[in-house]
Order: sequence, then C-alpha cells, then structure tokens
Amino acid sequence: MTGTHQGLALALFSVIVVVTLAISAWAGRVRRGSPEEFYAGGRMFSPMENGFAIAGDYMSAASFLGISGLIALYGYDGMLYSVGFLVAWLVVLFLVAELVRNCGRFTLADVLAARMGEPRVRTAAGISSVTVSVVYLVAQMVGAGSLMALLLGGPGGRARTWTVIGVGALMVLYVTLGGMRATTWIQIVKAVLLMGGTIALTTLVLIRFHGDLSALLTTAADRSGHGRDFLAPGLKYGGDWTARLDFISLGLALVLGTAGLPHILSRFSTVPTARAARRSVVWSIGLIGGFYLMTIVLGFGAAAVLGTDAVRAAGPSGNTAVPLLALDLDLGGGAGSTGGTILFAVVAAVAFATILAVVAGVTLASSASVAHDLYATLSRRTGRGALGEVAVARVAAVVTGAVAIGLGLLAQDLNVAFLVGLAFAVAASANLPVLLYSLFWRRFTTRGAVWSVYGGLVPALALVALSPVVSGGPGAVFPGLDFVLFPLENPGLVSVPLGFLAGWLGTLTSPEPADAAGHAEAEVRSLTGAGAA
Repeated sequence: MTGTHQGLALALFSVIVVVTLAISAWAGRVRRGSPEEFYAGGRMFSPMENGFAIAGDYMSAASFLGISGLIALYGYDGMLYSVGFLVAWLVVLFLVAELVRNCGRFTLADVLAARMGEPRVRTAAGISSVTVSVVYLVAQMVGAGSLMALLLGGPGGRARTWTVIGVGALMVLYVTLGGMRATTWIQIVKAVLLMGGTIALTTLVLIRFHGDLSALLTTAADRSGHGRDFLAPGLKYGGDWTARLDFISLGLALVLGTAGLPHILSRFSTVPTARAARRSVVWSIGLIGGFYLMTIVLGFGAAAVLGTDAVRAAGPSGNTAVPLLALDLDLGGGAGSTGGTILFAVVAAVAFATILAVVAGVTLASSASVAHDLYATLSRRTGRGALGEVAVARVAAVVTGAVAIGLGLLAQDLNVAFLVGLAFAVAASANLPVLLYSLFWRRFTTRGAVWSVYGGLVPALALVALSPVVSGGPGAVFPGLDFVLFPLENPGLVSVPLGFLAGWLGTLTSPEPADAAGHAEAEVRSLTGAGAA
C-alpha cells in the first residue's frame, strides 16, 4: 500500500472518528442521566430513524467484509450468509418486534420479567445476553484488524493489535459519553455512508461488465480456479456428511439468531409504540435487503476482477476482498492512481465506520444487561448498591471492551462472517427459545425459563470450544493444539434444539404451577400495549 493510500485513508478514518465523537459529546450534553435516556434514548426516535439505526446496527463488518470475502472464495456457498441474514428478519417482523416492544423495557430480561419476576430468570437472561454480545464484538475487532493490516500493506501483527485496542477504546467512549442517543445517531450516519459506498462500488462493478450479470458470473467462475463448480452448491459445504450438516447448522443459526440478538431487541425500546417498532422493522428490511443483494455482486465481482487466488493471498479468510476490489485497476483507475486511491480510502473508511457503529450498539446492549439485569438483581437481593445503574453500565462497558479486545486478538485470523455465525448460533440457542416460550406458551414456568437459557447457552459454548474452530487445524484459534470432539464448526444444529428441549423439560418437571394470571397479563400487554413502558 502506497503512502498516498495510507495517508488518505487515515485522514478519512480521523474524520469519521472526530464526527462520531462529536455526536457522542452532543448526546452527552442533552442526556438527563436516567436509565430510560441512557438505555433507550428517551423512546423518542421515529420509525424511519430507528429503521436506519437497526440497519446500521445489523449491517456489520461481517456483512461488508466477511460475506463478500466468502463469496469471492467459495462462490455459491458463500451466498448462504446473505440469504440467511436477510430471511432472519421475517422471524423478527412477524414474531418478535411488536410483542417485545410492548412487553419489554430495555433488555431481553425485561420481556421475561413481564411474566416471571423471579430474579434467577433475569440473571440467566443477563448472562446469556452478555455472552452473545462479547462473541459478536470479537468479529468486529477481527474486521478492524484485517482492515488496518491491509492499509499498512502487510500482515501487520502490531498494527492489528493496536487497531483492536483503539476500536475497543472508542466503543467504550461512545457508550459512556452518549448512551443510546449517541449510539443511534452514529448508526444512522453509518447506515447512510455504508449504503452510499456499497451502491457506488456495486455500480462500478456492473459498469465494468457492462451490466451483464452473466458475464460477471462466468468471469468469476473462470478466475476462481474451480470452473462451473464455483456457481454450484458444495464448494465449501459439500462433500462429506460433516460439511453438509455444517451447512444446515449454519442456516439454522442465521435464520433464528437475529431474533435473539440483545442489541437488536434493545432497539425496539427506542420508539414510542409497538406500531412504530413494526414500521421500524419494515424500514430496516428494505435497507438490509438491498444491501445484501449488493454484497452478492461485490463478492462475485471480487472473484471476477481480482481472482480468488489474489483474494486468498491477501488473507486466507477473505476479509479484505472489498477494499482490494476498490483499489483494483479496472475500478478505481489503477493502483497508485488518484481514482484508485480515493475509492480505496472511501471504502476502507466506510468499513471502519461500520465497525465503530456496530461495536457501540453491541457494547451498550451488553452494559445494559450487566447493570439493569445482573447488578440490579444483586442489589435487590443483598440490599446493597452504592452505584446507580447508569454508572454501573459505564463501568461494564469498560470491562466488556477489555474482554472483547483480548478475544479479538486471539481470533484475528478467522473470517468475520463466520465469527458472527457463531454469535448467531449462541443467540438462537440461549435467547430465542426462552423468548418464544415466554410469549406464546401458557404453561411455561420459571424453571423452564432458566433451563431453556442455560440448556442452550452451555452446550453452544462447549461445542464451539470442542470444535475445529478452536483447535485441530491451521485455521483454528489454537493451531498447535488438538482437542476436537465435535466435528461441526457451527453448533446450531445441536444447541438450538437443546435450548427448546431444556425449556420444555424444565416446565414439565417444575414443582410450581404456571402463573396463569401472569401469562394472561403478559398476553394482553404484548398484543395491546396496555401497561407498556
């Protein structure tokens, strides 16, 4: 990478950081310091604003960098991520959005507490939410490190390390300074920048092939090294039974995981009514759908313009495919040219803005779970609690950032979309079963809720730890060790059913009867909004 590329990209990075910090400082001045303001921005956002913020929160580094990279490496099989991420929003729209807005206040635990006030239910939901958030943050840290390594023109171990640390520090600043109000506006700005940059780059790819999608796909197949197999299923998830089961497991996690992501559920609390929450989802589906269609063009465009071997040479995970595509001769005017330099710098800066916005949202959701669910529950139990919720949330943001930084440094050679797939699997296993049971099953009990959370969370984490992701191969977190006992890379196929099964068994074996009055009250509240916050 030339000094011009580095200088321009770093200048744009600096502008984005300054602007986002200014937004956080502005939001910090107008906040009232109440939990409702810090966690939900005063519930004053319109459906369009919240829809843009949801899209900005959801379209992460996994989407912009990871998915396009996987398509460039594996063709058709890489498209599974685009399809899964998009289809998941139908579950959110029809089963979750309005009901969560009516039943909840700030977190997933609030939704469960609308029916079950047991502290252990809130504690279990808080632990699960924090775990999912940390796993999700790791993917964003890896994306930031890959981007900086490309910018500096090499593997950049030291650059990656300091980039991960810097992003962690920034996300703590955003949350502690401005809370949900600042996070929302950062996400809105990021959504506009990301959509604009993606549209521009997609247009240039299509112009390169004169608008002929057939020529684009044919060239991608020819330059992939796999021929027509590049456009057919099975290149990554074909062959033996393990790969095919991994395909099913990943699809299950992607489709069901979105409805269990804490930072997505918390966004429904930022609008004044359930109808506004539903309209927010409609706005976000339009934006997200268009974006994921464009990631398919960018992925195949990277394979066609650069060649799969060139993408893999820049990084085995494919995370740098889109920035490399922007820099290429045919799109930006040539390596070292003004056009190539500007386009690369813009794409890199937009990717960096994407990472900053997502980590802010996820960190806020995690700190809210620590303060509002875990700390508040402990305070009520012990009668002690010297600090207020908002102060604890800010401290929790610092701790969450430190943990995410450490794990991000360990996993920096893994594909970011793949890492997000793991987070989705944990969310689908631990959060979605208890959420659906609580909303729709009349006989559901406190024991069932606790068992459902831990019955999905513990197996998901254990299976990941014993999978090829962590050990047993050159691409693992610990390549020099081998303690693989579970053959699949994504645990969703096993852990999601276990979460539902544990909730069912816990309810059947529960010594206390179901709270019929609590269910009736929660049902009326979820459907009508009566008594909603």
